[in-house]
Amino acid sequence: MHLHNPYTDLPAANSLPAVASAAPGTPAQQAFAEAVARVEGLRQRLHELKAEQAEARRRYWQQVGPAAETVVQARQALFVPLEEALLLGYFSRLEEAQITALLLGNARTLQDRFGEDAAEILRKYAPRRRADEDDEEAPEAKTPEPAAAPEPATAGRAPHEQAAEAARARRKTKQQRAAEAAAQAAQSQQQALLANTKTLYRQLARAHHPDLSRDVSTHGQRTQLMQRITEAYEANDLYTLLQLLAETTPANPTDDTLLARYTQALQQQQTELKQQIQALQYGENGFSATTGKKREQEIRQLKRHLKAEAEYLAQVLRLLQEPAGLRQLLRELSAEGHDTV
Repeated sequence: MHLHNPYTDLPAANSLPAVASAAPGTPAQQAFAEAVARVEGLRQRLHELKAEQAEARRRYWQQVGPAAETVVQARQALFVPLEEALLLGYFSRLEEAQITALLLGNARTLQDRFGEDAAEILRKYAPRRRADEDDEEAPEAKTPEPAAAPEPATAGRAPHEQAAEAARARRKTKQQRAAEAAAQAAQSQQQALLANTKTLYRQLARAHHPDLSRDVSTHGQRTQLMQRITEAYEANDLYTLLQLLAETTPANPTDDTLLARYTQALQQQQTELKQQIQALQYGENGFSATTGKKREQEIRQLKRHLKAEAEYLAQVLRLLQEPAGLRQLLRELSAEGHDTV
C-alpha cells in the first residue's frame, strides 16, 4: 500500500505543528515524545479536516438540496405511468422490455446518485432469477480451465520441473500469509496497548504518586500532577496520559523498553491517521477537494444541470400520459442508444 507522508505530500502539511527540538532524556524518551507530538498533530489535522468538510457539505446541500429534491420528485413520478403501461397490453414484447429497462434505470439513478430507496422497484423488475442461474452455472463452466494449457513460464518444462515451480509458488504464498498474519497480530497488539489506559495510569502513578516519595518539597507538585493523571484516567483520555508520560518519564532502562513499545504503536497510529486524512481529501467521500470560487462555480453549474434535468423529466412525464407518447420516447431513446432517461 502506498502511503503519503503528511509532512511532504499532503496539502495540509504546513498546518501540522512542528516537532520541538529533542528534550533531554534517553533516545527512547526523545523518540516517544516525538511520536506523541506527531500523532497529536495528525489527530488535530484530522479533526480540522472533518470540521471543514462538514461545513462544506452543509453549505453544499443548502444550495444544491432544493434542486436535487426537485429532480428526485420528478423521477419518482415516472414510476406509476411506466408500471401502468406494462399492464395495458398495448406494447410489443420488445417495447415492454424497454419500459422495464426504463424503470430499472430510473430506480438505479435514484439510488446511486441521490441515495433514495428504490429497492422495491429493483426487486420487482431486476432479472434476478436469470442472474442466479448464471451464478450456479459459472463454477461448472470454470472447472476445466486449470487443465487447459500450461502458462508460458512453464510451457515445455518437464512435469517434475512444473511440480517444483508450483511447490515454490505455494511456499511463497504460505510465507505471504504468515507475514500478513504476523503484521495483523502486531497491529492488534499495538492497538490493545494504546487502548489500555490502565497500564499507562499505573506507570505514571508508580513514578509520581506523592505517597511514594520521601521528598517533602515536591509533595505539592506531585499531588497536582497525580490529580491530572487521575482525571485523565477516569476520562479515558489516552493522549493526556501519553503526553504526561512523555514529559515526566524518568530515565530507566525498564521504562525505556515500555516507551519503545508505545513508540512503535504510535507510529502505527500515525500511518492509520495519514490514511484517514488521505481518504478524506482524495477518496470518493472527500468533500473539500476544491474550495472558494472554484467550488462556487461547480455548485452553480450543478444547479443548472439539475434544473435542466428536472425540465427534461417533466417533458418525459407528459409523454408518458399517452401510449403513443411513450412509444415515441422509446424510439428516441433507442435511436440515441440509451435505455433510460
